[in-house]
Amino acid sequence: MDKKNQMDKQSLTEHLSELRSCLIYSLIAVAVGFAGAYAYIQPIADWFFLPLVRVLPKGKSLIFISYQEGFFFI
Repeated sequence: MDKKNQMDKQSLTEHLSELRSCLIYSLIAVAVGFAGAYAYIQPIADWFFLPLVRVLPKGKSLIFISYQEGFFFI
């Protein structure tokens, strides 16, 4: 039996069960991605701010008053 015919013959609860498992796998993948990115947050931030730090005058540093200001420096 091919995949299309098998999908047509599934009941609503089977479809919902398959959707639930796909959503769980997707959420696990997103969580693993966030954990991986969080493990390397300092190198990622250094790479992200490198162009801005290069053009700063000597002896100056970046100052952000609120958390979101770091993302709106353009």
